[in-house]
Parts: sequence; structure tokens; C-alpha cells
Amino acid sequence: MLFQAFVQGGQGTAAFSPDLDINRAEFAAMIVCALGLIPAQTGKRFGDVDASAWYSGTVATANAYDLINGYEDGNFRPNERITREQAMAIIARAMGVTRLDIVGADSELARFTDVRELSGWAVKAAATSVKAGLVSGRDADKLAPKAFMTRAEAAAIVQRLLKQSELI
Repeated sequence: MLFQAFVQGGQGTAAFSPDLDINRAEFAAMIVCALGLIPAQTGKRFGDVDASAWYSGTVATANAYDLINGYEDGNFRPNERITREQAMAIIARAMGVTRLDIVGADSELARFTDVRELSGWAVKAAATSVKAGLVSGRDADKLAPKAFMTRAEAAAIVQRLLKQSELI
């Protein structure tokens, strides 16, 4: 049911639609399903995540495993499109769950001309994700951290995470 809801975009879309942007709830569902995480019985309750929503269990699970934090206002904003820097932060945390250890990633971002667009909280996660080979730029020299992530990009980075972690 959860996987079907994700594939259908959680909103009744008929197909995977790889070129569509992925939203925060869909990305959380993708990560939780891909990692095979045991559903959490506890976790932070976000003010904008209705208990009956198709994604409420995966959001709680992703939070319990410290993959997501939400916003300072207590909301998760599940239907907002996820930016590349937000996705990189989640992927970097997922690397901890899979025990994929990458060290010395500090200089990995130097090749990107738009590195200054990264939010301060996302710099380390972006460097780690790039060094691990999970995330690449949109172009040879553009990381595009504020751009929205497509479903195809999300699927590709999750697959790379699973391969690098030797889970597939």
C-alpha cells in the first residue's frame, strides 16, 4: 500500500512520472522503504502530518531514525517539493543508518561554481554525498542545491546509496 501510494505520487498520479519533482513525504517514503526500516512506534509528531495521511507512518519512522527533522515551526511540510540540498542532508543521514562511512569530504564541493548557494546546515551533507558518489551535479560545475529534486534523481541517489552500502 505504501509503495503503491509512493509510485502513484501519493495523490493518485497514474504512473511513476520520473521527471516530476518529488515532495518531502514521497522522499521520506522512498528512503524508509528502500532501507527496510522497521516502522517506528514513536517519533516526533509534526503539526501538519495528519495521522490518516498515507505518509504519516513513514514520516514518523524517518524521524525516529533521525533521517528528517522538520522545520522550527513544528511542521514537516510533506507536500512541499524537496530541494536537492534537503535531499542530500537526508541521504547523508541515511548513510549513517547503512553504516556507509565517508571521511575527508571537505574539498569535494570545490568544483561546483554554485557552492555558495548551499545553506550552512547542508554543506557537510552535500560534501559527504558527493564524495560517496551518491549525488552529482546537474552539470559538470553546478550542484544546484536550491533546485527541486526530480523523482528520477531521487531514485538514482537511493539506488546508489544501496549499492555503495552493499545492500543490493
